[in-house]
Amino acid sequence: MRPATPDLAPRPGLSRDEMEALQRRVAEAAVFEDDLPFDPASVSLDDPDATTLTGTDSGSDTDPPLVAGVDQAFLDDRAVSAVVVFRGGEVVERVYAVSDLDLPYIPGLLSFREGGPVLDALAELEHDPDLLVFDGSGRIHFRQAGLATHVGVVCDVPSIGVAKSLLCGTPDEDVDGHPEGWNTPIRADDAVDAVGSHPATPETVLGYAFQSRQYDSQPIVNPLYVSPGHRLSPETTVDLVSRLGGDYKLPEPTRLADAYADEVKAQYE
Repeated sequence: MRPATPDLAPRPGLSRDEMEALQRRVAEAAVFEDDLPFDPASVSLDDPDATTLTGTDSGSDTDPPLVAGVDQAFLDDRAVSAVVVFRGGEVVERVYAVSDLDLPYIPGLLSFREGGPVLDALAELEHDPDLLVFDGSGRIHFRQAGLATHVGVVCDVPSIGVAKSLLCGTPDEDVDGHPEGWNTPIRADDAVDAVGSHPATPETVLGYAFQSRQYDSQPIVNPLYVSPGHRLSPETTVDLVSRLGGDYKLPEPTRLADAYADEVKAQYE
C-alpha cells in the first residue's frame, strides 16, 4: 500500500508547533462522512452458518471487503507494527515492520510517534484494504486528527479509531456499567479545535462511547471510544465496530493485530 498524500505523512524532526500545524492540515483533508467501497450493512460476524465478515456464504459472487486491523507492540526504542487483513472471516495476510521510534509518547501527538512505523507495515501489504481499524483515536482528538485520521488521510482509505480511554470530548451520558451494545455520543468540548470545515461546537459529534462487551465474571467493563478516522461518519463507525466484534472487548481486527504484534515482539526479545 502506497501513501496517496505523502506530503501529509508524519515525519521526524518537526517542532511541536509544526506537528500541530500538520495535524490541522490532515484534519482539513479528512472526510467525516461515509465514502465507502462496500455496504456497511453487509459487515457481520453474527451468522453462525457463515464465516465471512459480510455474512455471505462461500458461493456469493461478491467478495467481502478487506478489513485490516492495525496495532503495535514496543521494544525499547523500536515499534513492532502489525497488520492483519481479513477477507470475510478468513485472515488472508499478516505483515509487520520493526521501526525506530523518534519521539516519546506525547498526548495528542501519537501519530508522530507511531504513524511512520504503521506506514512502514502497510507498505509490506500485498492487498489494499477497504477499511483500516486502529488501536487509537480518530476524530476524538484535540485537533480532530488522531492516529486513525492521520494514517487514513495519508493512505486515503476509510479508517476507524478504537481507543480504550477518552482523550477529549464529553459523553452525553455517564459511561459506567452499561449493557452490551449501549452507546452514547461524544461531543466536542473546549479542548477540541475547530479545523477548516469541521466545527467543534457542543453539538458536534466526534464519535461514540460504545459498550462492546460485559461479562458475568467482570461486572464492570469500560466502554470503547470509537470515532471516524477518514471517509466515515460517526454513526457508521460505531455500527461497523459493533459488526466487527467477536467474543472479546476489542473488535476482531485489532484484537488479532495486537496478538500478532506480541508474537513478533517475542521473536525479537
